[in-house]
Amino acid sequence: MTRCSCHAGLVAVGEPVREAAERPAVLLRRGRILEGITLGWNVVGIVVLAMAAVTARSVALAGFGLDSLIEIGASTVVLWELSGTGQDRRRRALRLIGGAFAALAAYLAIQSVLVLVTGYRPGHSVPGITWTALTAAVMFALAAAKARTGRALGNPVLMTEGRVTLVDGILAVAVLAGLALNAAVGWWWADPLAALVIVFYALREAREVFLGGH
Repeated sequence: MTRCSCHAGLVAVGEPVREAAERPAVLLRRGRILEGITLGWNVVGIVVLAMAAVTARSVALAGFGLDSLIEIGASTVVLWELSGTGQDRRRRALRLIGGAFAALAAYLAIQSVLVLVTGYRPGHSVPGITWTALTAAVMFALAAAKARTGRALGNPVLMTEGRVTLVDGILAVAVLAGLALNAAVGWWWADPLAALVIVFYALREAREVFLGGH
């Protein structure tokens, strides 16, 4: 009876230990899946946005395509970081993501000022409106999932890239609002004004990465 009781006790104790050992592997796999989805979505998005931008002659859609390139770069960085360990790798990954934030802010600032100064009026784009609406929903969901997974892993790279994804979702909403207002009431300036708000957010995140938030 004693032997059976001890064996049962060992099994009972061993199960939580095994689950604790498996949890990081499960979380890493989830992180890679989330980044893979982000990567695939943005690769498709570049094609859709390029066609919509050319058809509507829309600077906003062309700029959003560039944002998709930045998101692809950030996702690639995180997949690279999740494949290994070490503080040096993590620091390099964070700096690259911080650079992506800075590049996003720069492109948005330049794009917005040019559109406002020139008074450029894009045409209407139903595909562009549809894609940006879908992208906003998908990016917000992915950003929330990355934040949860990154916190559970204690991985600041995944959490930081999740904020890149969040910026992508916010930018999609801004572009969507600009496209919709332009199509509905001819407010061509709504898109660049909304984009200037994202400039502040992206610069704040870049500063957080480079000056000690992580």
